[in-house]
Amino acid sequence: MNKGEFLTRVTIWIALSGYFIGAAAYLISDKRRRRESLARLAWTIGGLSLLAHITFAFHYYHTWSHEAAYRETARQTAAVVGLNWGGGLFINYAMIIAWIFDAAWWWIKSETHRRRPRFLTATWHGFLLFIFFNATVIFKTGLLRWIGLSLCLALSSIWMHGVVSKIRSARAVCLI
Repeated sequence: MNKGEFLTRVTIWIALSGYFIGAAAYLISDKRRRRESLARLAWTIGGLSLLAHITFAFHYYHTWSHEAAYRETARQTAAVVGLNWGGGLFINYAMIIAWIFDAAWWWIKSETHRRRPRFLTATWHGFLLFIFFNATVIFKTGLLRWIGLSLCLALSSIWMHGVVSKIRSARAVCLI
């Protein structure tokens, strides 16, 4: 493995780890500051690592050409799902911009970040889980696919546990 491949791979795995740890810690934080601080740090490291991954991929694989990156995205998409479309590249651009914005918001205005509407948080994390699932389960094979699937299932389980707990708490309050 050469330097470019190493840097590109390690940064995406740090980004995915930051996503998983950040999302899991946030989901179980129950607004407790210490857990939420860990979530925010992991989340930030994940976002910055994704930015580094994109930088390394553009430098080492696409020679800073958006057109080359688009063609490669289209090739990979065609190989996996049969659709020769590189538009996933724009989805990745939007994701990195939104992730960096979200991390900055969390650091600068943590109270408003904490109080944002649940549907916004759910939509955002649902989108990221969808991207994470596609990147690790659909577009990878072998051990990487199984690791990605395990992490997606773990996050989904943590999320469902939290939803069920909130429903039970709401029902208990209604019964009182």
